[in-house]
This record gives sequence, C-alpha cells and structure tokens, in this order.
Amino acid sequence: MAPYEPQKDTSEAGDLRVGRRKATRYVVPVAVAGVAAATIGLVPALASSGDPDLPKVTAQELIERIAASDTQQLSGNVKISTDLGLPSLGGMAGGFGGGGGGADRGEGDKGSAADPKSKLMELASGTHTLRVAADGPDRQKVSVLEDASEYSLIHDGDDVWAYDSASNEAYHAKGGGASGEQGHRGGKDGKGAKGAKGAKGDKDLAGEVPATPKEFAEQALKAVDGTTSVRVDGTAQVAGRDAYRLVIKPKQAGSTVGQITVAVDEKTGTPLKFTLTPSSGGAAVVDAGFTKVDFGKPSASTFDFTPPKGTKVTEADERGRDVADRHGKGGKKFDEGDLNGLKVIGKGWSSVAELKLPGGQGLPTGASGDVPPDAQKLLDSLGNQVSGKFGTGTVFSTRLVNALITEDGTVYAGAVTKDALVKAADAAH
Repeated sequence: MAPYEPQKDTSEAGDLRVGRRKATRYVVPVAVAGVAAATIGLVPALASSGDPDLPKVTAQELIERIAASDTQQLSGNVKISTDLGLPSLGGMAGGFGGGGGGADRGEGDKGSAADPKSKLMELASGTHTLRVAADGPDRQKVSVLEDASEYSLIHDGDDVWAYDSASNEAYHAKGGGASGEQGHRGGKDGKGAKGAKGAKGDKDLAGEVPATPKEFAEQALKAVDGTTSVRVDGTAQVAGRDAYRLVIKPKQAGSTVGQITVAVDEKTGTPLKFTLTPSSGGAAVVDAGFTKVDFGKPSASTFDFTPPKGTKVTEADERGRDVADRHGKGGKKFDEGDLNGLKVIGKGWSSVAELKLPGGQGLPTGASGDVPPDAQKLLDSLGNQVSGKFGTGTVFSTRLVNALITEDGTVYAGAVTKDALVKAADAAH
C-alpha cells in the first residue's frame, strides 16, 4: 500500500514535539527486567499480515493518538529479538555486574540468580518471549519464558518479587522496588505507585529498561525534532489487530539508525510493534512486538506471588549491605556524579557524548587483573585501534552504538558511524 503522505522536511516538527512531550507521559505500565534492544526479524507469528483499509491519518494525528492512549490494563505475549552484533552474553552476565553471575561477589558468595540485574545482559542478544500483564501503575508482571524454566518479575503495590524457577531463587524489594520509576511513568497524570520513592538502589532495576513496543516507541518519540522525518507509511495487522505504520527517520548523515517503524493500534493508539533498522542495512537491530494482546483487565491472581517451599529468598536491602561491606566504607562506587564534565558534540541523531572516565585513565586490561577474562574477550573482539588529533584510542562497535575510549580516559559515544565518531573526537581538539 502506498504511503498516506510523502516523506518531507518536517515543518510540523514543532507540533510533533508537543505531541511527543505528551507521549512521554504515557507508558504502558509494565515493570520489566528486559534490555533496551531487540531482533533478527520477526518469526511468522509476529509478521504483519495484510494491509487493512483504514481511514487516512497524518503523522501528527498518529503521535497524538499515542499520547492520548493511556493504556492502563493489558495482557499478552511480546516477542523481542536482539541483533546488536554482539557475542552471546548469557554466560558473561556475571562479568558485567549481573547479580546472579557474580558481580561484587566475595569468596563463596553467589548472590541471587533471581536478581533482575542478572537478566539484563541475557536479554541483550537473541530472541526472547515475554508474557506481560498490567493493571494500572501499581500492578505489573513480566515473565521471561525459556524452554524449561520461567523468570518472573512481579510488582504488586509496595512489593516487588523476582523469581527464577530454574534455580528456585527469589529476590524481594519493598517500597515499589524495581518498578517504582516504571509505575511513576505509567500513572495517568504522571503519578505512579505509592512505592515510587522506595529503595533507591532497586527502583531502577527495571523501570528505565524498555521491553514493550510502547516503551520503545516513547524513547524514539523523544528524538523527534527538526533533524527528523516523520510520516505515516500505510497499515499493517499485528497480533490480529489493525494498525497504522509510523516511520521515524533521521535526516542527518552519520547516524547508525536507518529508520524506526512503529505499528500503532487503530482503536487504542497503543504501539503494538517497534522495529529499528540500521543505516548499514541487513537485519533489524531491534524488533519488539505483541504476538497476542488483550486490553481487558487481568485477573487479580495474576499478580499474586508466594515463594514456593524451599525457595532461597534474597532481600534487596540485605544484598545491598553485603555489597557495601565487601567494598569497605572507603570503597568507591560509580554513580552519576562520576559523569562530571559530560558534553554533547553536535545535535540530533548525529550527536556524540563526551565524558571522562573516573581517574582520568584509559581502559583497564586483563593483564592488570582489573577485567574478568570473559569481559576482556568481549573487549578484544569489539575493539579497533584508531588515532587522530585526540591521540590514540580504541573504538568499540555494535550495529547501533559506537564508543571511542582514548588512552587519556576520554570517552566519545553515540549512535553514529565509526568515521563520524572519530571526526567528532577530532573536532573536540
């Protein structure tokens, strides 16, 4: 089907930004232990089928529908696949900070296999099926379905439970915990779960990680400005529902993002499918979509959880104290304060972040004992030596993001090509 409107310089960018700001207030309230990425192309069950004949709409009208959708209740399955061009990370999670894999572990301390952090790296590659349910900002559940096991993250009021059936371990947080921020974003008026101000260390475990098409779409809409082309490109059918296809595309050269396509439900305005294709071509980097969805109220029992008999339960506050004790009172932990001097070079889709690593030094190495062997293997497989006005450094690449780390500890990173990244680093000197 032909596009409803030609691609053009978006003179309506100002209006689009207004719709986009409204859209960021409304996110399907699903607490997730997922990762920001997804797909190698959709399986047949997820593939669009047919081009339904729907009334014509403009890009502005479609963005406004997303902003007004305010979907508070739903259940269904989401298929997420990731093709960042990275090696499989499932066995390396511990080397990068996964709670179940051994981050901050002492001798004999194995952490909790149910800690949501331990699932982030696992979802950074491959294909995964999530079963999701939401009933307002105070109740969400997401389950990662594996061949012979299931991992679930449940937010019910002030309690957040994570349970890993393979290890029979559970992780518990109070005060909104892992979903506090997610509930805050999901509230109808920007107000969320009562526990949103609970345990600070755990409220961000999942709240900032998109896993549903709606959450991915909200992130993409934040980038809509004068450097962006937005258009409606026909229709599709996803999970048995009629939808419009919204296409978001950078107008600037040098971006690794080719285009983003969002399938928007015709009746509710809820994004049903999100696809990010790279400018280099080939398979999609991210493809997340419902294989089935129901906008009715889930059963209250969906969010009930009691650890099965014999389950090893780790309390979030206890885990935090254990880590603090091992670091020692004088131990330094990375936080946002370490990003002093953060600068942004350029604008729009070709912008590059510049910052200094703590200590003003370049990369630690496996030879020094500062990097776990698995992590060093990954760094070696991704790194390429480069030089310029900035001196020398190493570029680490994925199909979406490139990062340059110089020998003096300066980092340049962005969703730009390697050549654009080096050019930006040179321009900073």
